[in-house]
Amino acid sequence: MFENLKETLDKGIEYAFMTSEKIANAAKELAKENNLTKEEAKKLLDYLQKKSEETRQNMEKTMQDFLKASLKKMDIPSKEDVKKLEDRIRKLEGKKKPAAAKKKVVPKPKPKAKAKK
Repeated sequence: MFENLKETLDKGIEYAFMTSEKIANAAKELAKENNLTKEEAKKLLDYLQKKSEETRQNMEKTMQDFLKASLKKMDIPSKEDVKKLEDRIRKLEGKKKPAAAKKKVVPKPKPKAKAKK
């Protein structure tokens, strides 16, 4: 019983990360093995594709949340934090946009006049 449960869970995880084409092939195989009608096979395919997409989205959100929490624990500022600071600096400096670096113009030295002998 436990082995069947593990096998089912493993298959579920595997389906979650399959491409659309692989899901379609898996649904066809399952439909054949279980003698499903075309309508039932279509419903199975739709279900597997929907669940796969939901699982991918949930995993992506979980990973993003994990990374944000990890960065926060490491005291690394987020892009949003840096932007807030940049905006605050601009406001304190009284500027709306960062000024382009000005090049200092240095006049060329004039050639020295030759002394007459």
